[in-house]
Amino acid sequence: MTGSDALPQIDTSRPHPARVYDWWLGGKDNYPVDEELARNILAVDGTAVRGARANRRFMHRAVRAAAGAGVRQFLDIGTGIPTEPNLHQVAQEAAPDAKVVYADNDPIVLRHAEALLSGSPEGSTQYVHADVRDPDTILRLAAESLDLAQPVSLSLIALTHYLGDEEDDVHGLVGRYVEALAPGSFLILSQVTQDLSPEGVARAAGLFRRSGTPFHPRTLPEFYRFFEGLELLGPGVIPVHGWRPEPVDVEAQEEGVVPVYAGVARKPGA
Repeated sequence: MTGSDALPQIDTSRPHPARVYDWWLGGKDNYPVDEELARNILAVDGTAVRGARANRRFMHRAVRAAAGAGVRQFLDIGTGIPTEPNLHQVAQEAAPDAKVVYADNDPIVLRHAEALLSGSPEGSTQYVHADVRDPDTILRLAAESLDLAQPVSLSLIALTHYLGDEEDDVHGLVGRYVEALAPGSFLILSQVTQDLSPEGVARAAGLFRRSGTPFHPRTLPEFYRFFEGLELLGPGVIPVHGWRPEPVDVEAQEEGVVPVYAGVARKPGA
């Protein structure tokens, strides 16, 4: 399942956030234009690499929390280039019968889809090639594998800061996804903030924008808005490596601040 019959062409003339992120994580699926931007951002914002790593570890912990609460369906939007262990591996280690659907708009991710489709025998792993700004398409295609009448764990990890308030109506967009999900579903989010490192984040945001990539850091009240009407899991909204930290996260905190907020919430009613 890809959502497109034709294999999209990869645009190597401008950087893509997923490939920049891949470079920060030490991956090889990026191009010189992505590496150049990744290095330039790291030069002005030394939190970039540890932020990317902290985001991955948060995803692991949050997915395990959702699986531990009984959720067996996972929709990951803006998944990016696979870095092991990826979400389906974490979910299916906790619950072998878990069903996972990835969605992303980067053709490189599409070309890695075959690797993503090797989940557990009891569960399933699928991929949708579509943009987060098109919830109707993503939800329609996801529903070919997931039962949206049952709880789903929806994750948008390090994605919302690429979406604008006016041009994308990012809070309304996230709300449309949540509205389509059954009670008992989970929302997993992380978002870059200017609150914790204003100068570095401002410089990084400027570089992203000059490269043609919109970038929208958000304050704590702006991030909280994503969870309106939902029940936040403890410890609530918190810097990303402080959300239910494991020993590696506690050790990583000594490296310095990570200007990223994280939160996990449950849709009430079930």
